[in-house]
Order: sequence, then structure tokens, then C-alpha cells
Amino acid sequence: MLQSTVGERQDRVKEGHVADALIENVSDTAFWVAHYRGLETERPDALFQDPLAGLLAGERGQQIAQAMPGRFITSWMVSIRTCLIDDFVRFALVQGTDTILNLGAGLDTRPYRMHLPSSLVWVEVDYPDVIEFKEKRLASERPRCQLEHIKLDLANVPARREMLSRINARAEKMLVLTEGVVPYLSTEDVGALADDLKALDRASYWIVDYFSPQVFKGRQRRMGHRMRNAPFKFQPDDWFAFFAKHGWRCEEIRYLAEEADRLDRPLRLPLFVKLIWGIRSLFISKAQRAAFRKIAGYVLLEPT
Repeated sequence: MLQSTVGERQDRVKEGHVADALIENVSDTAFWVAHYRGLETERPDALFQDPLAGLLAGERGQQIAQAMPGRFITSWMVSIRTCLIDDFVRFALVQGTDTILNLGAGLDTRPYRMHLPSSLVWVEVDYPDVIEFKEKRLASERPRCQLEHIKLDLANVPARREMLSRINARAEKMLVLTEGVVPYLSTEDVGALADDLKALDRASYWIVDYFSPQVFKGRQRRMGHRMRNAPFKFQPDDWFAFFAKHGWRCEEIRYLAEEADRLDRPLRLPLFVKLIWGIRSLFISKAQRAAFRKIAGYVLLEPT
């Protein structure tokens, strides 16, 4: 269960309790991400338009962002990952996908902002208070497809399996999206979820976050205490072998650094960080630099 409702946490921010702006649980990361999607939208060279992101993020999203280190990295990552996942969604639609199941949907607004077929069924699943908050904030907005909300704690395995079976039964070809969800689950829980999704005969694609061990270590070093209520847990010895064991293979992986090159959106570093990285680069090989560019990305999985 969430420690407090979304509405209560927003109220505390409005009352000026800045200490409470730090992330209390995984659901709060949705405000963090929405804030940066809103900032991207305001740029003159915006990579996408998400006019509802700022409305959803509110003051809480801004307070969380200001309290966290490495804002230039987070902003860059959110923008690139949003474009990358948008492309995966478009690919799935071209392949005949008629249902998108967004598990742990948070404050995502793709059903409102993307150009989608009106016949597409988009199902968002999240905690009851997250869904209720979102429905209230977006009550006057109209999605571009058939949007459905399901209030569910995904940790409730029997209820989760019943929900998955129900959605699967009425889909023809389904894409499952778990943006920003899997890293917060234990390895055992990710395996159980992978098995549940593999059992669905209509689940043709699954979009999953990929982070290398270097990312986990860097995240812990930079913001470990600030993220103590929402730590990364999923750390398999071999990411791809793990999913292969559970019946999923990589159809395509797209790395953030390479995607940034394609979008002409390089990571802009503060001068002191650029100097430090410049010195470190003198002591690493070309192969190590190439590997560093592949430490994070998103994967489109297919069932084997």
C-alpha cells in the first residue's frame, strides 16, 4: 500500500513541507518524470509535445526534481526515453497491435498526446489513488483512443493474473508497456511477471527498461539516500539471459546515447563535470568508451 495518497502528498507540498518532497515510494517517481516531460515540451526545440505533463506533475514534481542531484542527466534521460518508447509504440501499431497494456502507468499521457487509431484499446493499470488522481486532473481531456483504467496493486498476484487473462481474452495482438517499473521490482518478482506475460497468447511485444550494473552503482552513489524508499532492485547477472530463461527474446534494443545521437540531443554537461569526465576518458580504452554508451536503454521483447 502507498504510505499516503497522491492528493495528500500534493497538499503537503502546497503547504510548504519541502522535506516531504523527497520520494516516499515508487509512485512518486511518476511526478518526477512528468515534470521533466513538461520541461521538454516548453523547449523551442522540443522532441515531443506533452502539454498535460506539467498539469499532472504540479508543484510536487518540481519539488522532487529540485531536491534530486544530477538534474541535467535526468532531464536528458527522460526526454530520450520518451521518444524511444514512442517509436516502439508506433512500430507495434504498424505490426497490427490493437491493445496496449500499460502496467504501472503512472502519469503517462500517451493516449492523449500521440496520434493513435481511434479503435486502439489502451489499458492503464496502477494503484487506485494514482488512477483517481489522474482521472480527476484529466477529467476535461479527451483521449485519442479507447482508454480504460484499472485500479490494481500489481503485487497482488492472483488479482494481477485475473486482470491479465481478462485483457488478453479480448485482444488480438497486444503490446505490454512497463516504463520505469521493472527496475524497482525484485529479480524474483520480475521473473514471476515475465512468466505471467509469457502465458498470454496475445502478448506479442513487451517494452522493458534496460540498465547495466554501472547504472545501478552510479545511481546508488549519487542519490542512494534520497531514493531509499524507491531503490532499484532488479539486478540479474545477465539481463538478456534472464529474460530468455522466462521465454522472452530481444527483438530490438535501443540505447539512450545512440538515440540521442539520432535525435541530435547530446547530453549537455556542466563545465566541472565535463572536465572530470574529460580527464577520466584519458585513462579508458576505445572499447570501454563504446561500452559506456550502452549502459542504458529500452528493449522491445518478443515471446520465444
